[in-house]
Amino acid sequence: MTRVSFSRSALMLLGCAGAANAQQLPPMPDIPLPPRNSGPDTHAAFGGITLPVAPAAVPVAIAISPAGSDDGDGSIAHPFRTLERAQQAVRRANRTHSVTVTLAEGLYPLTVPLRFGAEDGGQDGNVVRWQAAPGAHPRISGGSAVTGWTLADRARDIWVADVPRGLDPRHFWVDGRMAQRAQVQIPRKAVEITATGMKIIDPAWGFLAGLPDQSRIEVEHTGFFTDRRAMVASIEGDTIRMQQPGWRNNLIGYDTLGRPVSVASARMFLINALAFLREAGQWYVDPAAGKLYYKPRAGENMSRTEAVLPRLESLASIAGSYDRPVADLQFSGIAFGYTSWLGPSSAEGYASQQSGAYLAGVVPGYPADPLRDCSWGCWAFETMRNRWRQQPAAVQVAAAVRVTFDHAEFAHLGQIALGIGNNPDANASGIGFGAAGVEVRHSRFRDLSGGAIMVGGITPDAHHPPRAEMGVRNVVIADNRIENVSQDFKEQAAVLVTYAAGTIIEHNDVSGAPYDGIDIGWGWGVNDPGGSGAYRSRTRGYYDQPGNIVYDTPTILRDTVVRGNRVHRVKTWFEDGGAIYHLSADPGALIAENYVYDVPGAIGLYLDEGSRYTLLRQNVIDGAGIWLNANTMDGYLPHRTTIENRATGNWYNGGKLGGSWDAYMDNRLDGNVLVGGAAWPQAARAVIDAAGVRKELAK
Repeated sequence: MTRVSFSRSALMLLGCAGAANAQQLPPMPDIPLPPRNSGPDTHAAFGGITLPVAPAAVPVAIAISPAGSDDGDGSIAHPFRTLERAQQAVRRANRTHSVTVTLAEGLYPLTVPLRFGAEDGGQDGNVVRWQAAPGAHPRISGGSAVTGWTLADRARDIWVADVPRGLDPRHFWVDGRMAQRAQVQIPRKAVEITATGMKIIDPAWGFLAGLPDQSRIEVEHTGFFTDRRAMVASIEGDTIRMQQPGWRNNLIGYDTLGRPVSVASARMFLINALAFLREAGQWYVDPAAGKLYYKPRAGENMSRTEAVLPRLESLASIAGSYDRPVADLQFSGIAFGYTSWLGPSSAEGYASQQSGAYLAGVVPGYPADPLRDCSWGCWAFETMRNRWRQQPAAVQVAAAVRVTFDHAEFAHLGQIALGIGNNPDANASGIGFGAAGVEVRHSRFRDLSGGAIMVGGITPDAHHPPRAEMGVRNVVIADNRIENVSQDFKEQAAVLVTYAAGTIIEHNDVSGAPYDGIDIGWGWGVNDPGGSGAYRSRTRGYYDQPGNIVYDTPTILRDTVVRGNRVHRVKTWFEDGGAIYHLSADPGALIAENYVYDVPGAIGLYLDEGSRYTLLRQNVIDGAGIWLNANTMDGYLPHRTTIENRATGNWYNGGKLGGSWDAYMDNRLDGNVLVGGAAWPQAARAVIDAAGVRKELAK
């Protein structure tokens, strides 16, 4: 019988969760663990041959409760109190047994993010499971309650509360709803964009020069598909000088701050000054004074409201190594909440490119006149394309195998909620990619500052992994409810998959997103075999830049399935993109039996640059402005960019068809049906009824 140091009662009763930065365990008596195989062997027959099958081992059980004590033994009678203490106990038992850690009802505040390494997962075929107690809804939080509100300005109905000095997050939640930082919209014509900042043209905005704490003021600009941020350095007279390199990086590329694709739809905001606190539901924090100001929404009573200010930038990093990944780690029934990613508050700002990717650092060969020479791409910008960073998620998974989230909740998070196999720069562990067999099922994502789920990285190691273990493969996202996401970082898709093999996204309900609902693919075709002729142009010159090579082998993006999803009330802010969007070559890709509705004027199904080998079958598109669009880059003919796609048997009740669907592009349409109004045929109605979270699995 295997023996480890562990308490007898902790072995016999249920138990709970833990983290990575724990102290040394106190000595415990050496007592026996349950046997690995308890009970008699059973047998299974295969083709007339009977083989013995060993029964599952009895899991070690550990309990945790906010009312417990870390001096306890981890039993239900004497549960641990902290996640860190429970994690220490897991590491003593998981070498020889599966472990079940059970969290009682209540709040589990973190002082630092959790860190799960290979030693925290199942060992030698065992499984470590962190789960809610029956009927409980435990919450892991990176925030602190804000209380003690007093009326600061009766005329303007502004309230104030004390918060820790120096705390300066970008997000704040009141009664479960994200409040908006104090801000005002400024017309683009009120200022002139320059290489170093802005010149005030409209004298009505001259008051900006008199504002205090100017280096904390932020400029936000939304364009055709980007949501860009940069920080002010100083304001003197009519001159607004911006912090670098964030401002410079926001002026080059595509849909830039200085030259958006559509000036008519571009919007600019000034954020984070007490003088901007004018609208209900807005807030401002003064970190030097330790004061938080808030203007309540209608019906909010500040003596009874639940207000939470995040303290942490992330909650958990789950990562082993490529040689020893985290394996067989499960989370069930646990809520993750309250973070605020602070990256855009630095001099880097947030030079958004698309859906959580951003340009940072000093750009070699930066153009002397970026507004003139790099507002629609340039060589300096293309030099950086393979160096873009990704926004770190609140919960990060990399170098991991068979990690699952089931009946979990991700809410009130100040960035992308869950990152799976993203860049190393998006992981606190410093390790990226390498996520295989990760599953997210029956979970809820809501009230998020950024997107819900981001799968895959965007650097060369993501699309052409130098070793097989670095690939992102076989991720399943199924039967989840995703709603009210990307409320701050508006350019982020609710669900994004960049480079991954065999991803399955099925039967999710996705709603309330300013940008896209489900996005698949990355790279605009430049990393696919043979490269892209459109990027050999003199203006772009992508392949002329160091490190931007032409590959003769495919990326790992393949066999993606997007099936049975209900996608609605998305595309509420940006014109570009689609409710369901695809990019670059994806052999074996299937987009089928999805129901897209409530996207007036927007694109339903969108095959963007380089999309190839994609089958769109039996989707229902209700009320889109363009029911199907293929960006075939006709301006670059005779180069063929978006080719060999097929749309068959889809139903739509209006909207245009975009792109070239012809023999030259080998994009084929057949059997698609235009329906009058809501008179969907029986087969279409069956797709509508079956789409979304499956009823037998709904919570």
